[in-house]
Amino acid sequence: MLKAGIIGLPNVGKSTLFNALVENAKAQAANFPFCTIEPNKGIVSVPDQRLQELGNLSSSQNIIPTKIEFVDIAGLVKGASKGEGLGNKFLSNIREVDAIVHVVRCFEDSDVIHVSGKVDPLDDIEIINLELNLADLSQLQKRRERIKKQVRTSKEAAKEDNLLEKIEEELQKGLSVRSISLSEEENLIIKQLGFLTAKPIIYATNLNENDLAEGNDFSSKVQSFASNENTECIKISAQVESELIELEAEDKKDYLIGLGVEEGGLSSLIRSTYKLLGLKTYFTTGEKETKAWTIKDGMTAPQAAGVIHTDFEKGFIRAQTISYQNLIDSGSIANAKTKGLLRSEGKEYIVNEGDVMEFLFNV
Repeated sequence: MLKAGIIGLPNVGKSTLFNALVENAKAQAANFPFCTIEPNKGIVSVPDQRLQELGNLSSSQNIIPTKIEFVDIAGLVKGASKGEGLGNKFLSNIREVDAIVHVVRCFEDSDVIHVSGKVDPLDDIEIINLELNLADLSQLQKRRERIKKQVRTSKEAAKEDNLLEKIEEELQKGLSVRSISLSEEENLIIKQLGFLTAKPIIYATNLNENDLAEGNDFSSKVQSFASNENTECIKISAQVESELIELEAEDKKDYLIGLGVEEGGLSSLIRSTYKLLGLKTYFTTGEKETKAWTIKDGMTAPQAAGVIHTDFEKGFIRAQTISYQNLIDSGSIANAKTKGLLRSEGKEYIVNEGDVMEFLFNV
């Protein structure tokens, strides 16, 4: 299951956002630093309208969306890399996630304390990124110290040390590990170190409801920063998400239209996370169930089958495949067969976004 960690300075709206994104979440939202100490975790269904339409077409008894886990990690502060504000504990929580959602405060509110005394999103980003950078430097230097004696006698240790030296030079310039061009082999070498700045990051600009559609000067600065970093940036409103959770589906839609936006923050966040991590969705459907499956971009049909069960990959024969839209337009699998739209794909087939598949295998 994909795991995304929600981070940021204290009082930027992380826990409020988490509460809204994760139904029945128990995170406490309060107007003081370090309200969150233990990370709150919650699993949400990935919204996908295609699932319901496929389920209706197949008269499925169950409709099963794919899931994503959000982890609400306590607010970081200056000195977190040295243990300030329980920083070491919080940083270790970040190591466990696949992607980071960095919530940046982009709203003015005299009733909500800002730890720095003023709203300055780029300064907030710099504080967090610096602490992640310093934590990585510390981790790297400890590792180099541990393998120092082995470097003289081991080619593998020497190769690792040379790589770490190259990364250390970049970190000391204030750059992130993800900004360094590394080969697949090099990424494997450093994987065990779990560098924080190697993790994909999404900047979520937390706005008030009046600024959600167009953004404001604060969010524009964050957008420019994210573009320069070649990463994702979304507009989100913890305030709006909190109100959406109380509404029925049709009322939610009307409320969002009234604000001038097409989708809620959860959909925006998940879409951006999938894009950032290079993930795709394919479907299986039948009378028993219609289910969404998450795979990595570039996966072959056997690899996609292996996401369901390893036996499916080991004994893969072929995959009956049709695009979601072709199936919906045909009205049924039988009609799709008649039109010649149902394809038989082999082991080399690269699965596309929205493919509807049935696997034939023999174990």
